[in-house]
Amino acid sequence: MIYLDNAATSFPKPARVREEQNRCMRLYCGNPGRGSHRLAMQAAEKIFECRGELAALFGSPHPENLVFTMNATMALNTAIKGLLRPGDHVLISDLEHNAVWRPVCRLAREGKITYDVFPSYALFPDRTPAQICRGIEARIRPNTRMLVCTHASNICPVTMPLREIGELCHRHGVLFVVDASQSAGHIPVDVGAMRIDALCAPGHKGLFGVQGCGFLLLGGDLYADTLLEGGSGVNSLDEAMPEDAPERYEAGTLPTPAIAGLCEGVRTVREIGLDAISARERALCDQLLDRLSSLRGLQVSVPHARGPVVLFHSPRLPADRIGAELDRCGVCVRTGFHCAALAHRTLRTPADGAVRVSPGYFNTKADIDALWRSLRSLLE
Repeated sequence: MIYLDNAATSFPKPARVREEQNRCMRLYCGNPGRGSHRLAMQAAEKIFECRGELAALFGSPHPENLVFTMNATMALNTAIKGLLRPGDHVLISDLEHNAVWRPVCRLAREGKITYDVFPSYALFPDRTPAQICRGIEARIRPNTRMLVCTHASNICPVTMPLREIGELCHRHGVLFVVDASQSAGHIPVDVGAMRIDALCAPGHKGLFGVQGCGFLLLGGDLYADTLLEGGSGVNSLDEAMPEDAPERYEAGTLPTPAIAGLCEGVRTVREIGLDAISARERALCDQLLDRLSSLRGLQVSVPHARGPVVLFHSPRLPADRIGAELDRCGVCVRTGFHCAALAHRTLRTPADGAVRVSPGYFNTKADIDALWRSLRSLLE
């Protein structure tokens, strides 16, 4: 199989990720924070190692503020529901994933908050950070408490100007929550320089980890309500969760093998270098866009942007039909709406969605050519 669905999860995983996960399960997979015996202590040490690697990658001097979650969705729900108060106003971009849109909509539906959507101008080739920031500033109210923004879209190669948005939020006293699901491991992110108050990301995409582990990185001394309560390994006689991060937000047993593998995934990213990863993925997508331009009957969304995601559709063939035919040819892509209704509405995709191709660092030019040949045969 030729795997071109890395925006959903990266595949294959580096050998060192698989080996460390296996090593954990064989040698030190005790329950971290739940005992003083050596296996529990070794597991806790590995988790602390991973906190340090992630904090360093994202420019944070506070690894204790790195909270492990089940995935990016849980991290975003923790930040959104834990930091907002009744009567608050929230801003989100028009490219948000359902992991942002749905929790915000639910809070609004329950009458707890209000929200507005600001434009990304994704369809405009001449879009600028200043244009986006003007759209944000025009929507800030006295009770605006939070802005939630994706760094990179999960359906097209558009990125948002985090540094400029972060500075704007800082000037207005608005909390800045970032969904880095599609940028972590691909594009540099510095929580301090970008004024990010809460960074949310999965471990299983650009960081080369496995499913079942994501994280929330809180800035400074930010204090949020808990999304879950339960055992934390400390203060077991208290009825409330601990006051301090990370234990305050990590109720229940952590997925130690997944975190062990993620630790090696992050080290892989740091050793290869974000610039090298980004350059390789961009080159593959440039090749893909060049190949797609030779095929009649395909329309690429946001063709002026460049990044590791390409979205297209055919007026003649439904998206799911294209995906099924490509699968029969041994090529993995994703079709439909990609859990991003708001973003698809912004890009004005057809009623049946579109086809997403997302090469990763381990793909080759031959993979792109194989996809192109399969598409050419299907369209003919």
